[in-house]
Amino acid sequence: MIKVFVMSTCGDCQIVKEKLGNHPNYELIDIGEHVRNLKQFLTLRDNNPAFDAVKRKGTVGIPCFILEDGSICFSAKKMGLEDMPSAPSCNIDGTGC
Repeated sequence: MIKVFVMSTCGDCQIVKEKLGNHPNYELIDIGEHVRNLKQFLTLRDNNPAFDAVKRKGTVGIPCFILEDGSICFSAKKMGLEDMPSAPSCNIDGTGC
């Protein structure tokens, strides 16, 4: 199963949640829903080098797809959601979502 870290207030995440909410191959984890979800995401973000480029750009790194092989993808389009419109990106400096 593919884990997907999202947050309800993120534009891209809202679209991902709509598209994948009832899909049996995806587990949606909303980091704003419970502190344990946030801690799980922050542990991943703080320790996984896949987030290095994300942090350099000043973005949060959501939506974040954890594939079954453990690799990480940040692009919904690469995950087969080609028809997904793009929403403002969540930036740490407050721009975007």
